[in-house]
Amino acid sequence: MGYSGYQRMDAQERDYIQHLFGKHISRGQVRYLRCAHLDIYERSRRGCTMVDAVSGKKFFDCFSSAGCFNVGRGNPKIQEALEKALDSWDMGSHLALSEPKIRFAEKLASLCPGDLKKVVLCTTGADACAAAIKLAKGATGRNDVITMNKAYHGHEGFSLSANGKDYYKELFLPLMPGFHIAEFNDLEAVKRIASKDIAAVVLEPVQGEGGIHVATREYMTGLRRLCDELGIMLIFDEVQTGFGRTGKMWCMEHYGIVPDIMFTSKSISGGVYPNGAVVYRDIEPLTSYVEKNPLFHTSHSGGTDLGCIVSSAVLDYLVENKVWEHAAEIGGRFKEGLIEIWNENRHAIKEVRGLGLMIGIEYKYEFLGALMADCLAKQGVWAVYSGNAPQVMRFQIPITATMEEVEELLGRIRAAVKAMKIYLALFLPLAKVPLFRMILDNLKVQIISFNIVRDLEELLFKYVLKR
Repeated sequence: MGYSGYQRMDAQERDYIQHLFGKHISRGQVRYLRCAHLDIYERSRRGCTMVDAVSGKKFFDCFSSAGCFNVGRGNPKIQEALEKALDSWDMGSHLALSEPKIRFAEKLASLCPGDLKKVVLCTTGADACAAAIKLAKGATGRNDVITMNKAYHGHEGFSLSANGKDYYKELFLPLMPGFHIAEFNDLEAVKRIASKDIAAVVLEPVQGEGGIHVATREYMTGLRRLCDELGIMLIFDEVQTGFGRTGKMWCMEHYGIVPDIMFTSKSISGGVYPNGAVVYRDIEPLTSYVEKNPLFHTSHSGGTDLGCIVSSAVLDYLVENKVWEHAAEIGGRFKEGLIEIWNENRHAIKEVRGLGLMIGIEYKYEFLGALMADCLAKQGVWAVYSGNAPQVMRFQIPITATMEEVEELLGRIRAAVKAMKIYLALFLPLAKVPLFRMILDNLKVQIISFNIVRDLEELLFKYVLKR
């Protein structure tokens, strides 16, 4: 069976696979996905949709694995590049020179603004985040770093310490020292912390896990000026915002700001082979530090020959199709449609915000994020709420989606919101009572109660089949 092949699975086989997943990987993850009808098995992964192997239902992928599928699911041109590469190449040695590494680095640097011309090859976003912070620390000789509240940069080492929510960090204390948290879009908060002891300021131009919060032009301009004054390295995390997602090749282009260091990953994989990179300005002290310490950050599985061949094909596809322009056009219509839905449901929806095809709907209560995920899944929309802001539903469909697909998706979202109104009649009055609201917002309560409902649904379905 090929990558996009379709093979049906019956409910009994699904249950057995979930049993094995729970036994060997995580029972909690099964329960988490199952409670919101998100426990599908993806088949026929093409463009912005996939098919559930059990039900045969088509789903729109509105998560895109946090932005991995900018060029679409199962893009044939990217798959072909990997298939051809396998005839002559393997991963290669991370220490060896190779044409694929050099060509990818040159192509990536040529697409970056300003003097972002020097590349460090990495594996994942978290790995690239760590490399960027290490570069800033090493080059400046300073230790401290400013990151943003609700930020998300990964789950390991420096990237874990850079996260802006305690949920990800509290089980692993003590973390790396010297990290300071400031409010996003609050320049004065950064100024209160900033000094000549700070090595770097790290932020996402649009917070993904934080709830699709878009940086203001004044904030970004102020950060650039502040960092220049104090010799601080300004680092942009473009893992989710890069490669056309926000309507520009890089989100930084919306602001006319060039950071000292930028890191990226996810969609550069084309959805078929992981890769990541740090791109930094060809300036002192960054360039001289790397020249003196060429192995300050190495990755055995990042910047592989296969990965760089795939990533080069992704860059070619983005440029040839001007994918960022498509994201701006399609994203404009998608956001317009979501605003129409917001205006019809202001009793439950607080705001719609975002750039390009990185859009979020914020509900008035946290528990509505989980409830809406369930209602969307029943309408064939695979979407998840923000990890650092459960009341925000993220919509990051592949950029290759057509206008017709966007209209169909908006229809499904509208149907999901309509279905949610049945629950709101019960839950909104309860949410006004602090004790009940605390219970409704509790993730463990949501997982237990939604799984009970799912069990009852399946028992009823089996009973109907027997009849």
